[in-house]
Amino acid sequence: MAGVELVPLVDEGLGNSAYLVDLGDGRALVVDVSRDLRAVHEAASKRGLTVAFAADTHLHADFLSGAHQLAATAGAKVLASAAGHREFEHAGLHDGEEVDLGGLRVRALLTPGHTHEHVAYLLLDGDREVGVFTGGSLIVGSAARTDLISVERTDELTRAQYASLRRLAGLPGDVQVWPTHGAGSFCSAPPGAERTSTIASELANNPLLQECDETAFVANLLGSLGNYPPYFRRLGEINRLGPPLLESEPGLAPLSVDEVRLSLTDGAVLIDGRPFDRFAVAHVSRAISIPLRPVFASWLGWLAPADRPLIIVRDPDQDPAEIAWQAAKIGYDNIIGELDGGMAAWTAAGRDTASIPLAGAGHIDGRRVLDIRQRSEYLDGHLPGAMHVELGDIAHREAEIPDEPLVVMCGHGERAMGAASLLAGAGHHDLVVLDGGPRDWAAATGRHLDTGG
Repeated sequence: MAGVELVPLVDEGLGNSAYLVDLGDGRALVVDVSRDLRAVHEAASKRGLTVAFAADTHLHADFLSGAHQLAATAGAKVLASAAGHREFEHAGLHDGEEVDLGGLRVRALLTPGHTHEHVAYLLLDGDREVGVFTGGSLIVGSAARTDLISVERTDELTRAQYASLRRLAGLPGDVQVWPTHGAGSFCSAPPGAERTSTIASELANNPLLQECDETAFVANLLGSLGNYPPYFRRLGEINRLGPPLLESEPGLAPLSVDEVRLSLTDGAVLIDGRPFDRFAVAHVSRAISIPLRPVFASWLGWLAPADRPLIIVRDPDQDPAEIAWQAAKIGYDNIIGELDGGMAAWTAAGRDTASIPLAGAGHIDGRRVLDIRQRSEYLDGHLPGAMHVELGDIAHREAEIPDEPLVVMCGHGERAMGAASLLAGAGHHDLVVLDGGPRDWAAATGRHLDTGG
């Protein structure tokens, strides 16, 4: 082929990239696609392509793979590591095995580390090594985390990651690097706009490739890792078994006010996807605030239970399909519907509401400050004396947080409202949320932020 047309399909919310490759004969290869296949179908349809191959670099922890669905609905051939022992029909590849795609080929390169069965796929056009789908091994400026399998295996897998990166670094410098995980991924990636690279660029700029001592590499990689959502611990096995097939597109069934009340009494949980300032004014008591935005899926998987029915509250202008798909791609098939008519219907029925006020950056009024950002954000600059508990830890550390006048803050307000809603649901009183972040406070008060722990 004269050239290879590759289309990155970026999921900004998960911080991941999937890829579609035009095979030049009306067929396509896709790599590391999620269960939300809308972007895949749109890209393939636009180019008049049929998806013939669906490759996964590893048993994903942050989303359900769409390969199983593509095999069932489009007849795609699934390519995956033989070491993954998937329990659905697929071509299980061993190290060095190649698959003829019809003019192009892929060669499986066993690259354990991110997971024990991880493979990279080297794309070949004749004898020319065009690029490599590196999944969660070599990523732009770093390598993906190695602590998802178990605590006991983390050191072993981190040392395997060291060897895998060096194997990939031995490819020619002009080989393109096409990772799955990028900035914004909880699978570990540094901030930055670039999601693809080259071997030469990574050799020149990736600190982990410049670390020649294995022990120092282990310390550097593990030292860079933050927390990750609890659903990461479940999805790998679901992907191994084969994610449940979707018979139709997910949606939100309408539930009346009385049906919602009865479901809540029976243990359902209400997820309020409206903007946080609207939640602040009025919401159903004990609802969890998770505003609909690109990162909705990650925070749903972090804050909402996977084993209880979920009910959605949204504004009329918010897309119900987007909510349903974001939930489906992380395996949250426990959404039983939405409050028909939203908060307007709830208040019209005379049902009680709760509120959590917003506080301006210069009007904290002596309240204790709870900063719920990630640790790296907190260390970068926080209000003096602020208590720090990450949002993902609020549910199981709630008892450590004093029930006293409290201002909850993050970088803008969305995550802080999520934390405040959890605290309110647990019985905390007199909560307000900072409308803004630490730098807004510094600008409003003329005071300096603290750094460090």
